Amino acid sequence: MSGNTQSKDPLDETSPLLGGAHVAADSAAERVAGNNGCGDAEPLKDDDDADLPKELSLAKLAVVMLAVWSGVFLAAIDTTVISTLLAPISSSFSSFASISWVASAYLISNAALQPLFGRLTDIYGRRSGLVICNILFATGTLMCGLAKNEYTMIAGRVIAGAGGGGMTTISSIVATDLVPLRKRGIVQGGGNLSYGAGAALGGVFGGFIHDRIGWRWAFLIQVPFIIVSTIMVAMFVRIPIKKSNIARHRRVDYAGAFTLVMSLVLLLIALNTGGNMLPWTHPLILVCLPLSAVFLFTFGYIEKNVAQEPIIPVGLLGDRTVLAACMTNWFMVMSVFSLYFYCPIYFMVRGQSSTDAGLRLTPFAAGISVGSLSTGIAMNRTGHYYKLGLLAIFVYNSGVAAICTFNLNTPLFPQFFNFFVFGCGYGGVLTVTLLALIAAVGRKDQAVITSASYAFRSTGSTIGATVGSAIFQNVLKRRLVAYLGNGEEARRIIGQVRERFDAIDSIPGEYVGRVRGAYMDALHAVFYTSLGMGILAMVCTAWMREHKLHKTLDRN
Repeated sequence: MSGNTQSKDPLDETSPLLGGAHVAADSAAERVAGNNGCGDAEPLKDDDDADLPKELSLAKLAVVMLAVWSGVFLAAIDTTVISTLLAPISSSFSSFASISWVASAYLISNAALQPLFGRLTDIYGRRSGLVICNILFATGTLMCGLAKNEYTMIAGRVIAGAGGGGMTTISSIVATDLVPLRKRGIVQGGGNLSYGAGAALGGVFGGFIHDRIGWRWAFLIQVPFIIVSTIMVAMFVRIPIKKSNIARHRRVDYAGAFTLVMSLVLLLIALNTGGNMLPWTHPLILVCLPLSAVFLFTFGYIEKNVAQEPIIPVGLLGDRTVLAACMTNWFMVMSVFSLYFYCPIYFMVRGQSSTDAGLRLTPFAAGISVGSLSTGIAMNRTGHYYKLGLLAIFVYNSGVAAICTFNLNTPLFPQFFNFFVFGCGYGGVLTVTLLALIAAVGRKDQAVITSASYAFRSTGSTIGATVGSAIFQNVLKRRLVAYLGNGEEARRIIGQVRERFDAIDSIPGEYVGRVRGAYMDALHAVFYTSLGMGILAMVCTAWMREHKLHKTLDRN
């Protein structure tokens, strides 16, 4: 993978990106990089620089990015606040068996709509997109805080997920618009620092608020800050919009968005209900899975052959680095989300409160910031990313492997240290793969490839959280029966602890140890699944190639 391999014909590496005559013209202006023994065809600057924004002074850039990152910070809080609130929310609605829907609702809308927001900002502008996303985010968060039943809660998470996912994607696109690739990793480190700070505070904040005034206020308190973020974006974000002779509304890929949404929703219905609420042989499952595949195939056909401006340009996946980086993101984020949402359950099984569970997750969020910023600085100094990517994914898997060894007696320091290592690897890989993607395509495609990157992350998070839930619920059910038996008393206790997590505190003392043991068996099954996905991500990382990281916006 990293041997001295160079393409004799640049078209072999980059011509499949978009297809057509214009690709041939672009590819004719390419050259072979050959850096670090990882030779790869490297796109030169684009001919059309009419819409290229000017490089800003450090002070002006800081103001713009702080306005954008404020939304990222809030979206990160809303993502992780749910991790320590899943148990109390499900207990409020007596719905612990369907707990994954509260988390998955947010992730589904991220996966389905996040790529669309990236394309829409190409058409309507970054500022308009960010303002709309802030409004959606505020609306959904308010609905969650006021929800009277689980259905309103899930609907609020869907709307908040659409806004939060758009804010995260567009912030990254804005950074790419304004910062040369060589420095882009450092700025991404700043963005991940905002995300990491929000993610670190989210779990603690949610647990703290729940323990004192109730979980609803963990959502309601966020709304005023979201309004401030919206005002900041409207005041400071100014990015040129690329001109086109085609009416804006006709450039939107509605068919692609619809088929992607349908594919993901059907997949999630099958994965969330299969083996948990319904048997895998139930007609609903047997209908949803094939229909999901049909919609996914239709989506791919539309993106490749029909859409004028596809939300995910599948032709770009013909480039080896693009495909490898996207698949790395996909598998790694699957791994993260299959594990992360069940770590608070691990802490609470050990007897910690929601607040304590949140505190024990802060090293992970801190590690994201450290790993991202460190790799960004290293790429700025060296101009290379391939070996950094391999190192980062190795660090990530080392952290996950260590978490797999956790038990009910694991001391505090190994918990904190291994979650920090877990986060460092995650942040480093995210930064490396994003830079690899952007460097592998021309400037005119950097926004859509950024959206594609987030699409892979979002679908990975959705599938990861759902697979984690399916494994956890199925293993928990089997192990509870194995530990407690099939008697009337056992069935009553099993029903209680599967419906309400806090029921552990009210069951007879002789059953508590066995119930905790069943929970640990289910958690270990999720942790080992996460490690397997991380290993697949490592294989994909090794398949990437090295491209040049340019020092100027015009890629001269």
